[in-house]
Amino acid sequence: MGYIESEGALYFASHTGLKIYRDGDWFETDGMYNDYMGFNAVDEGFYTSGHPGVDSDLPNPIGIQRSTDGGQSLESLVLEGETDFHWMAVGYRSHDLFVMNPQANSIMETGFYLSENAGEGWQRLEPQGLDGDLMALAIHPEDSQLLAAASSTGVFLSKDGGTTFERLTEDGEFGTAVHFTESELLYASHGSEAALKSYVLDSDAGEAFEIPELGEDGIVFISVNPADEQEIAIYTVQGDAYVSSDEGTSWTTILEKGQIQ
Repeated sequence: MGYIESEGALYFASHTGLKIYRDGDWFETDGMYNDYMGFNAVDEGFYTSGHPGVDSDLPNPIGIQRSTDGGQSLESLVLEGETDFHWMAVGYRSHDLFVMNPQANSIMETGFYLSENAGEGWQRLEPQGLDGDLMALAIHPEDSQLLAAASSTGVFLSKDGGTTFERLTEDGEFGTAVHFTESELLYASHGSEAALKSYVLDSDAGEAFEIPELGEDGIVFISVNPADEQEIAIYTVQGDAYVSSDEGTSWTTILEKGQIQ
C-alpha cells in the first residue's frame, strides 16, 4: 500500500492486481491482474515483485519490476523468472532498493542487500543487532543510510546503511510495519495492544498516535501522503484500512475485512 505522488492516489497491491483509492472513490486497473508482492509506491510509480496474473505472459516469478504509468505496464529490472521478493523497500525519491533475498539466485546469496542503481549492482549487508522473523522493511525517501525493519522481536533502525541496527521497541513488543517520511520513521508494533508511533530522526524523540480500536488485530502497512503529511493510511492483518487527514486525531474506514466501505 502506498501513495503515488504523480497519480494523486493511494494504491493497494493485491493477489489479483491493483486497487486504487482516489478522492473517496475506488478504481482498479483494466488488466495486469498480477500477484504483487514486495510492492512499493514511489513518487513516479511503483516497484514490485510477485507472480504473473492469468492475463500475463511474464515469467514466474517476475523478479523486480517497475511501473511509471500507474500499473498499465511493467518494466523488468532484474531477476525475472528467478526470485519473488516479499521483503523489499524502495526509496520514495532515490529509488534505491533494500531487500531480503529469500534464497540464492544468479546474483545474490541468501540475505540482505542494497542497490543504489535500480538493481544493476548490489551490496551485501551483514547487519548487526537485527534479529527475529522479518515482517517488513523500509528505506528513507532520499538518504539510504537510514534503513528500518520490523520483526518478531521489535522495530529496528539503522543510521549507517545497514551495518548496525538499534531496537526502538520494548522487550516483548513485536514489530509489524515501518514507513519513513523525510523527517520521521513511523512504525507499528504489538505488545499488549496494537500501537502506531513516530521516531523523529534528527532528535531521537518520538510520540504515539491515536489509532482505531483494533483488539487482537494489528497494523501491517503504513503510508503517509507526501503531498500532505497530515494524511496517514494504515492497513491491518484482518483486511481493514483507515485513512486520517489530521495525523491520527480521527480516522475514516475505507475497507472492512477487505470490502469497500
